[in-house]
Amino acid sequence: MTELFAYITYQKGVADDSALELATAAQKIDPGAPCTAIVTGSGAEPDRVADEVAATYATVLKFNNEALAYPNAEVIRRLLVNILPPNAVLLIPHDTFGMDLGPGLSVKLDAAFVSDVVGINGVDGTILKADRQEFSGMVSAHMGVDISGGAVVNIRPGAFAPDEDRSAGGSVEDRSADAGDLSAGRRFLKVVAAETGDVDITKSDVLVSVGRGIEDEDNIEIARELADAMGAVVSCSRPIVDAKWLEKSRQVGTSGQTVKPSVYLACGISGSFQHMGGIKGSPFIVAINKNAKAPIFQLADAGIEADILDFMPELTEAIEGL
Repeated sequence: MTELFAYITYQKGVADDSALELATAAQKIDPGAPCTAIVTGSGAEPDRVADEVAATYATVLKFNNEALAYPNAEVIRRLLVNILPPNAVLLIPHDTFGMDLGPGLSVKLDAAFVSDVVGINGVDGTILKADRQEFSGMVSAHMGVDISGGAVVNIRPGAFAPDEDRSAGGSVEDRSADAGDLSAGRRFLKVVAAETGDVDITKSDVLVSVGRGIEDEDNIEIARELADAMGAVVSCSRPIVDAKWLEKSRQVGTSGQTVKPSVYLACGISGSFQHMGGIKGSPFIVAINKNAKAPIFQLADAGIEADILDFMPELTEAIEGL
């Protein structure tokens, strides 16, 4: 079997939830096989993250270099081409950064590329059996990918349950000297902070989130009434912001806010990876959607097939009557 690697992303010195999810995905590819984590950055942050993920991965390769201070996909590609062995299988989170990094990296490595993977069913010989979703999650595609020459596999955040009890007691190897040439044609300028509104959804423990199923701006009030009854905050998916029915600060997703609630009530939301990528941790997800085939039902802990315009007022009334 080829060697398995996982590229670890983090913010403010704390590994992303995907670090544990990639470890689970690696075990789906080759149960019992070691998976090596790769941590990059500059200063003290990569040191802290490397020590953190060593609890999950037997080996962590750390690269500390000023050129790696910001996760520039062009720079990271150069690094990974320099240090990955032939025929390596690299797992990357399928987020905005992973979508930038993965395709070009697979070309540089002359390796297979599989994007937005939501399921892995092992390897048959040299054929990786993976599941993807097409047409906004309405169709499941079962892929057979030859990984004999290596592969870059982008894993959808939240698709694999993290094994939080796993303890590897791994070691950290400082491989900064092996980074090689990290010059790039593009450079980091600055971080533009997302606009803040009257409510910070990132700090809410319970969210009532609405999508296209709300149908009309006036119906947002139905969600507000339910949120008030639950002691929750109203959030939304991107189409609601694009329609200017709610402010950008309430958008959950890869192009909006990243949230980590205990309970997430998804009302009329299909469940695209762009939206679900903004939900971290392991919240209890309740999905309400009149489309029984909506992808959100595959990720929800509880699913209710109903028109949210009928169901939400009834739920509000029931909660208020408790």
